[in-house]
Amino acid sequence: MSAVSDLLPTFPWDKLEPYKKTATAHPDGIVDLSVGTPVDPVPDLIQKALIDAADSPGYPTVWGTPALRDAITGWVERRLGARDVTHHHVLPIVGSKELVAWLPTQLGLGPGDRVAYPRLAYPTYEVGARLARADHEVYDDPTTLNPEGLKLLWLNSPSNPTGKVLSKDELTRIVTWAREHGILIFSDECYLELGWEADPVSVLHPDVNGGSYDGIVAVHSLSKRSNLAGYRAAFLAGDPAVLGPLLQIRKHGGMMTSAPTQAAVVAALGDDTHVHEQRERYTARRSLLREALVSHGFRIEHSEASLYLWATRNESCWDTVSHLADLGILVAPGDFYGEAGANFVRVALTATDERVRAAVNRLS
Repeated sequence: MSAVSDLLPTFPWDKLEPYKKTATAHPDGIVDLSVGTPVDPVPDLIQKALIDAADSPGYPTVWGTPALRDAITGWVERRLGARDVTHHHVLPIVGSKELVAWLPTQLGLGPGDRVAYPRLAYPTYEVGARLARADHEVYDDPTTLNPEGLKLLWLNSPSNPTGKVLSKDELTRIVTWAREHGILIFSDECYLELGWEADPVSVLHPDVNGGSYDGIVAVHSLSKRSNLAGYRAAFLAGDPAVLGPLLQIRKHGGMMTSAPTQAAVVAALGDDTHVHEQRERYTARRSLLREALVSHGFRIEHSEASLYLWATRNESCWDTVSHLADLGILVAPGDFYGEAGANFVRVALTATDERVRAAVNRLS
């Protein structure tokens, strides 16, 4: 086990503990804007579906029920504009983080293979490459990478942490380049339904992929759009030639979503009303926090989508973290997401209305 753990970087959130203690000591309590974990209730129709499926004594299937696959294919076509999506184009997963962490291993990558991801990115992309003992590197524009030995290219639009959105033209250019060089694209689109100043587009859209799913897979999650982080509910959609072997591997590994969760996902993907209601909550919180941060001397960059504000005071991110912790506000330091974030902090919108108002008052 020590050999595997030696491959991994220090778990970043442990570094934040002293600042969390400072923020918690505030007379009015902590406002935790560091982690993007939902705080609003799971919609009633999803809870009901989960409860109705609670008597599920048998093992669920890794590929999911036909009803689940129908729900995923229907949503992908309705929401993403994808066409001719069959059950062989989709695969349920146990939350998106486990997929990101174990995908290079499940793809059979190893020493000498290369994995690339954005310069500012979710840390688990690097973790996944390290677990597979594959080489890893970052990019600003993936089409400038040396394609030799590059086996897996991660895209992330909308971005975590910056909220940056890749345009349809940018995605098309990247997909074309990757196909020319035989490079597999996995596009992390977990924040796609949370566009504020941009309308995010999926790699599954025919305007991007030319009507073919060859060499592309999209990753989607219900954690943010439906408040289901605690359910571990996500799925893949794209190239059947990639998903078929992954399905077999995951069968052997027992990577199955629980039967009640599968039923809950069917309900969640079939209803758009709760998504619109949750978006309105986040829209209001985002507006209040953005205005308060700017008034406090911050500059906001990108942040046109996702659940975060990417903010800077042109100083070390840890100085900013310390300053806000003294106000009882906890945020994530930008260097958690790469060296390029050293002067930024990530401010999550995932706090209750009451806690957001408390943060706004302190920043004023």
